[in-house]
Amino acid sequence: MPITIDKNLCKGCSLCISVCPKNVIEISKTNMNAKGYLVAEPVRNEDCINCKFCGQICPDMCIVVEKPVQEK
Repeated sequence: MPITIDKNLCKGCSLCISVCPKNVIEISKTNMNAKGYLVAEPVRNEDCINCKFCGQICPDMCIVVEKPVQEK
């Protein structure tokens, strides 16, 4: 999974969604954190191009985009 979102920190602001060129992230309709926010979640990780725009724009720094593991 290239995108990991810390659901405890996410406020569901949708900024990550607005910058994702591949529409990998969506706001959950059911997954709520302890603070009562519906959180962002990666729904199409296989489409991620590792641009890291979502992690850069996140004001709460709750998104980590990992490099894909290259097979030998």
